[in-house]
Amino acid sequence: MSITSMTAEVLVEKKKLAKAPLDIHRLGDRVLRQPAKRVAKIDAEIKQLIREMLRTMYSSDGIGLAAPQVAIHKQVIVVDCDPEEATKPPLVLINPTITQASRDITVTQEGCLSIPGVYLDVKRPAAVEVSYKDEHGRPQRLSATGLLACCIQHEIDHLNGVLFVDRVENALLLNQELTKHGFSGKAVKSLV
Repeated sequence: MSITSMTAEVLVEKKKLAKAPLDIHRLGDRVLRQPAKRVAKIDAEIKQLIREMLRTMYSSDGIGLAAPQVAIHKQVIVVDCDPEEATKPPLVLINPTITQASRDITVTQEGCLSIPGVYLDVKRPAAVEVSYKDEHGRPQRLSATGLLACCIQHEIDHLNGVLFVDRVENALLLNQELTKHGFSGKAVKSLV
């Protein structure tokens, strides 16, 4: 058995389940547009949510998942940029805040479990510093670059009711991809 977390509270195996424990909501569902509330207390319920979010993320072949995507309006995200590496624990970020972002911008192709099949370029800061609480309620700080920085920014956007398609600059390509995969361009709230 491959264990992903060193803590007994959120032990999960990095494997795909026949049925994910939580349903992931899709573009067009209003639940994705509601801002999440800060977590006041990290209790057994929050730890159970983290376990279920991790299992859902792994079962969906994702590398990040935010609680609003599973209709839970709490500031909880899980990230694992290396899901094939059994010994490397995932990141759990509770009440995350970006405290610093680099001026350097990077363009990365993003996708989202809430918009399956759609992959488009998004501009974001190349590096970020984020403060958050871990699954034990301990304050943490993390500097991230590359895929991890992109993933953290993408998931924090979800906590604010923002989806990656809102940041896509090429409107024509965006609408073509959404239509091709059965989504409506009317569900996008462009920020560019």
